[in-house]
Amino acid sequence: MRYLHTMVRVRDLAESLDFYCNKLGLTEIRRLDNESGRFTLVYLAAPLDRESGGANGAPLLELTYNWDAEDYTGGRNFGHLAFEVDDIYASCQKLADQGVTINRPPRDGFMAFIRSPDQISIELLQKGAALPPQEPWVSMANTGVW
Repeated sequence: MRYLHTMVRVRDLAESLDFYCNKLGLTEIRRLDNESGRFTLVYLAAPLDRESGGANGAPLLELTYNWDAEDYTGGRNFGHLAFEVDDIYASCQKLADQGVTINRPPRDGFMAFIRSPDQISIELLQKGAALPPQEPWVSMANTGVW
């Protein structure tokens, strides 16, 4: 497993970039504007992580800016921790066997979500390309929220 990023939602992207980049010293590594989803993702790296963040995509801070206004309450501004795994199905099965609820099963062979005992959302991402869809994951419904 490899740590990838922590995601936080921000209300004002310019203000947040000023804080994280100009004041805290992080550097923008990459940006994705998603027209259909109406959001922007900006990935930032700390000074000593710039080379690794650019080359390996980790470790990073992901700022998520939703274009439609939303009042983030109850910790919704904190998104999730993300980890890359070698085999998404084996990782989820091992967790399920240990009693962990797979809140968002890896139906696509690429992404799953679980929660920590303190309800912190954790994203698991398949290393490399998505694995071919596989049962029981394809037919498994979401459980709760992530």
